[in-house]
Amino acid sequence: MGNVVSNVQSAEWPQNGTAFGADTRRTHMDEVLLAADVRRRYGDTVALDGVSLSATAGEVLALVGPNGAGKTTLVRALTGTTDAEGRVELFGTDPQSVARDRIGLLPQSFTPHERLTARELVAYYAGLYDETRDVDAVLEDVGLGDTADTHYENLSGGQQRRTCVATALINDPDLLVLDEPTTGIDPAGRQSLWELLEGLADRGVTIVVTTHYMEEAQRLADRVGLLADGRIVALDAPDQLVADHGGASQLLVDGEFNETTVGRIDYPAEMTVRNGRLVVYGVRPESIGRVVDELDAAGVAYDSLTWKQPDLEDVYLTLTGTGVGRAGEPRETVPVGGQR
Repeated sequence: MGNVVSNVQSAEWPQNGTAFGADTRRTHMDEVLLAADVRRRYGDTVALDGVSLSATAGEVLALVGPNGAGKTTLVRALTGTTDAEGRVELFGTDPQSVARDRIGLLPQSFTPHERLTARELVAYYAGLYDETRDVDAVLEDVGLGDTADTHYENLSGGQQRRTCVATALINDPDLLVLDEPTTGIDPAGRQSLWELLEGLADRGVTIVVTTHYMEEAQRLADRVGLLADGRIVALDAPDQLVADHGGASQLLVDGEFNETTVGRIDYPAEMTVRNGRLVVYGVRPESIGRVVDELDAAGVAYDSLTWKQPDLEDVYLTLTGTGVGRAGEPRETVPVGGQR
């Protein structure tokens, strides 16, 4: 990582001694990462608005939100690569005082030299540290053993991103910070990377990962921080967030819908149109047949039905009024037949 000078200014810890949403049994002695009231502005734009959080050894902390929520700015503030107000500590000291081999950082925007092979790129970054892991072993870990000698410019987008992940792993860090690590990676490659990160956490590596993939946060994270407009609106274990804020079960109806069509459906439940789907809330499995009967009676054509329990996407929607698209874009929902 480059030697970027930070100006994280002093601030007091919250009066209760814990970051918002943190386990009250934790002590400062346990923490690998601590942040209190972190703020960052770019002119009139507020990028971070009083963020407080913490992470312990071996914990996976996911920061989730759409593009523009503040995830990348928060990563830069936590690692000391941008100026910010507030207090940040890594391993009990300011980020700039931490030995660089203890931290692995993958920025969201990272464009290494395209004429080098994957092996040459990872070897180059290995040369920045006194002690590293074996280059070929790291390439195998990220699924690039067979393409290690392919030039970066000839790799697929997913393979390029995995090469970048390898550069953050080569120094065998104690704290791994990954900003959107699986963007552009195919589902199989994403699954392999998840397994790798889970193994690292089992060995005691602390991992902070930003993502707009809700299923990634649900799978990986011990705790999830939901970011919106530079603030953490909730921070807790994924299952607890769903239990507290997820709402009712849902019947997802695929097809083409509008308010006029849906208004003909005679079923006593709240409905919305989200992502091109009709969503019917609070439908029990045994009541799906009745919904189907009402759709048929109204002459509403549909392609398929899916029943699901609430998840992190529903939590984010409930708390912020905005969904997160597959490409990370904020996505509004259209209420039909009730307010959500």
